[in-house]
Amino acid sequence: MIRLIIGIIIGVALATSMAQADDKANTVTPQEFVSSVAAVPGKVHNHLQNEWTDIKAYQAKSWEDSKAQSARTWAKLKSLFNTTKSTK
Repeated sequence: MIRLIIGIIIGVALATSMAQADDKANTVTPQEFVSSVAAVPGKVHNHLQNEWTDIKAYQAKSWEDSKAQSARTWAKLKSLFNTTKSTK
């Protein structure tokens, strides 16, 4: 299954690059290619750091909402059992 997905991704990438090559005759020098390949680890690192920051922010908000909901639930439960009956 994973091989199929990887094959599809590679096929789409090749088809896209071929379509772009047909639209404009663009040549890449070896130096440009090396510099673009060398930039990939930095871009991946930045992307992963941004994702990590977004995940931490989402989890913090989620935990805050969960704590608030838990407090509301406990307050409702306590109010059910802490009712006092008036005798008149």
